[in-house]
Amino acid sequence: MNDSDQPVVAVIDDDEFVRESLGALLETISVKVALFKSVEAFLGTNPPVLPSCIVLDVRLPGASGFELQKQLVAAHVDTPIVFITGHGDIAMSVRAMKAGAIEFLSKPFREQELLDAVRQGIERHRALAAQGRARAQIHERFARLTDREKEIMTLLAKGRVSKQIAGQLGVSEVTVRVHRSQIMQKMDARSLADLVRIADRLKADDENPADPVAEDPYDGLPRMSRTAKHVTGKQKGRGDITK
Repeated sequence: MNDSDQPVVAVIDDDEFVRESLGALLETISVKVALFKSVEAFLGTNPPVLPSCIVLDVRLPGASGFELQKQLVAAHVDTPIVFITGHGDIAMSVRAMKAGAIEFLSKPFREQELLDAVRQGIERHRALAAQGRARAQIHERFARLTDREKEIMTLLAKGRVSKQIAGQLGVSEVTVRVHRSQIMQKMDARSLADLVRIADRLKADDENPADPVAEDPYDGLPRMSRTAKHVTGKQKGRGDITK
């Protein structure tokens, strides 16, 4: 695995011992670890990097973990969050999960619980990233179509047959068929049904501009350093993470 492909997990906790313990634990599953004592430290570090998962304490000096989650949701940042807390209750857990957190762990928790949750977060992040790349490729292919090809693709997606399209555009059916073949090739569509699905995806993106395509999801937010801070000390008290 290249360094650029290695997942980065951000740990935000105001307790230094807990931060370092979590950092050492997470490094055992071959991830890069970045440690922060507050939300402000996480958001204020530069240059930026996108974490694959965030392990986040609820109660922190300054902005709380919930406030960071709210800010990321408002900015359409879908980085998975695993909440940890020594003062949790059911209401807090429900609030976190409704806002998109993948896990809410009360201290002390078993190390394996955290590792499983982080692995789940990393896999979700990879899946979302793959979906984003696929969507970006669709938009790039569509942008390479000529204006006439875009027009014909739109009509094909509406269920028009070649004869109808030819009559509407004032061209021959042969011309429409030629354009259709070029459209299928440029859009990498294996069938007309596939082309319709692609057109639906483009339409959905156009109708939801707040859901960015091929853009930096952290745009407008301060972000953490590209150089993750590694924990060098040995982890103490393997088994349970407490505070």
